[in-house]
Amino acid sequence: MTDVLDPAVQPTTPATDETWWRQASVYQIYPRSFADADGDGIGDLRGVTDRVPYLASLGVEAVWLSPFYPSALADGGYDVDDYRDVDPRLGTLDDFDDMVAALHGAGIRVIVDVVPNHTSDRHEWFREALASPKGSPARARYVFRDGTGPSGADAPADWVSIFGGPAWTPVGDGQWYLHSFAKEQPDLDWTNREVRDDFLRTLRFWSDRGVDGFRIDVAHGLAKDLPAGDLPTWAEVTAMPKNGTHPLWDRDEVHEIYAEWRRVFEEYTPARTAVAEAWVPADRRARYASAEGLGQAFNFDLLEADFDAGQFRSVIEFNLGLAEQSGSSTTWVFSNHDVVRHATRYALPPRSGDAAHAPSTDKQGSAWLLAGGSQDDLDRGLGLRRARAATLLELALPGSAYLYQGEELGLHEVGDVPDAARQDPAYFRNPGVDVGRDGCRVPIPWTRTGESFGFGPGGAHLPQPAWFAESSVEAEDADPDSTLNLYRAALRLRRALQAAEHLEWVETGRDDVLAFRRPNGWTSVTVFGEEPFRLPEGELLLASAPVTDGELAGVGTAWLRP
Repeated sequence: MTDVLDPAVQPTTPATDETWWRQASVYQIYPRSFADADGDGIGDLRGVTDRVPYLASLGVEAVWLSPFYPSALADGGYDVDDYRDVDPRLGTLDDFDDMVAALHGAGIRVIVDVVPNHTSDRHEWFREALASPKGSPARARYVFRDGTGPSGADAPADWVSIFGGPAWTPVGDGQWYLHSFAKEQPDLDWTNREVRDDFLRTLRFWSDRGVDGFRIDVAHGLAKDLPAGDLPTWAEVTAMPKNGTHPLWDRDEVHEIYAEWRRVFEEYTPARTAVAEAWVPADRRARYASAEGLGQAFNFDLLEADFDAGQFRSVIEFNLGLAEQSGSSTTWVFSNHDVVRHATRYALPPRSGDAAHAPSTDKQGSAWLLAGGSQDDLDRGLGLRRARAATLLELALPGSAYLYQGEELGLHEVGDVPDAARQDPAYFRNPGVDVGRDGCRVPIPWTRTGESFGFGPGGAHLPQPAWFAESSVEAEDADPDSTLNLYRAALRLRRALQAAEHLEWVETGRDDVLAFRRPNGWTSVTVFGEEPFRLPEGELLLASAPVTDGELAGVGTAWLRP
């Protein structure tokens, strides 16, 4: 790994307080699996505070924390009991304030998860709804419907939840409630003014505590249109077009909600930011990212692409075009708390019959997980080489880069979590179909030894494999060629070399090599195939693979400047 950085180099377009998010590097922390300060096996906020020096040395500009609210963990914390408090197992509001102060003191912004589509079934509102009669204001905060058949004994419709199984659950008096996800996650009714006002209070509550931005879970799900009479069948629902009129997803009215949120964001200086998790057709994504709405939206297109030059180029061109239309910046991501880690996805054997430039049908590794998730099935070395090359390409692109905890260590997915240790509801609701997301949520290793590899003074809430030892922070910190030190060098260079949000493609003469130049002359070259490639003239700044006599080895990325 080569890393040359002139301290005098300054960004061509330095970010201001108001634009920090447009090209930020954001590190996602899944709090329960990051660092455990009290030894109970669950990561906590004091654990994050203790690791601020590590985050500062990594060079990220912001952290995004997955939910840390009180929760029964029916869905890993995305079943929220109280939106304005901290789960006692993770700490207190004072611990949160200390964490924000420490992160801000290190120059790192703070983004928190908001889960507005549903509460948990332990939320005070839902408990009140169950204790109240049909037609009550308490039930009007949620989506309740009368059942069908005698005494309402049958569900209002045959709908299926995202996690499998029925999407309607009875409450014992002839009524049923809708839950798009687990039954412990009842959907809110966003036509209710009380619901809207309460979330405005939540946004101000965390903004007043110093939060810089929000990641909006299931941002496309809030607005719904359910007729008072007979509901359509699930077959009819799934066949309906995704054009803003679908009864459950991505309705045009959802943007009225986010326009209200934007007015709250603008009450602060600098204005608070937000990024939408919106699984919508690409041509619908720009409205979520508009300046009148949330301001930015995730695109998962690189995450869903194979390690293929043609696919990567198409994704990049398309999303930069969308960003220009919306006036926002685009986002890039390869791994998060919901998908198989990209070092592992890239390590899986090729499937016969895959088209050269078509996305893989198993891009998230589901078949490998269902087959037992054995590390023996992986070409771990190839997967890591591809992951390093892909990440270096990502960090050279205009826009925001979202990184998931542990990817800077080159961690592979823990695919063989014992069934008895699994926690994800997707596993329990879809036996034989989905093993869940526990494998990417295993607590990350900090040291070579110890009961939990330094995660905490005790054990870990999900079992860690023995091979974590050599992927630990301790092991990689001392190795100049480690993935950790590659990330550190790349993030440091990225910040110094940042330029306007454009790129110019550079002709390489090979279908398996992508090269582009940023407006200040900074150039990124990625070789997707195994054959070496002679680099253009320029000063080599950083490379994920060896460079010998001006040739970049196969499956690698190099950065150069004039």
